Amino acid sequence: MLDGNLRTAVDRALIPIGRALQRIGITADVVTVIGIVMSGAAAVAIGRGNLLLGFILLILTGIPDALDGAVAKAAGTSSKRGAFFDSVSDRLTDALLFGGLTWHYATTQPGHLMMLPVAVMASAQIISYQRAKAELLGYEAKGGVMERAERFIVLALGLLLSVIIGEDALLVVLWIMLSLTLVTAIQRFIKVWIQATAEQKNER
Repeated sequence: MLDGNLRTAVDRALIPIGRALQRIGITADVVTVIGIVMSGAAAVAIGRGNLLLGFILLILTGIPDALDGAVAKAAGTSSKRGAFFDSVSDRLTDALLFGGLTWHYATTQPGHLMMLPVAVMASAQIISYQRAKAELLGYEAKGGVMERAERFIVLALGLLLSVIIGEDALLVVLWIMLSLTLVTAIQRFIKVWIQATAEQKNER
């Protein structure tokens, strides 16, 4: 939802910052790498049980994640290569963050709770793959109740609540995130299935 409706407005608002960064020689690729490093730092903090620091670093990770496109546009360097790098970095960032959560639960919780963030990450990878494959086939697959921007915000909220009221709050948030991510996967599957079915009928 936010990726589609809010992203354009945010990108427009960030253009002046992108121009300023471009003027001092910071490229979009550098901004993307900074985002990856920040997400890695957030993952380590979360994995070591410092959820407050993890929350702060996660918020800071969102800054370069939002700015790389603005810098590329300001420099006139938007390209397929940049889009590819940005997409790969998004998947890597997700893997690092949920890997940090898995590390945290593996060392602090009994049983199989460590598999909860793994399940969220796997579900997120499915909806990312659905979009990539659908667009390769010429279909539209954006949308859903839990896209990447929503996952980012909800995870930050879960980390903050875990600091304020206890770690059980983070578990609840992760279960909600898993449920809504699976709903998003179903939404995208149905959306593409309808388009493909209509195209197949038109070809007959």
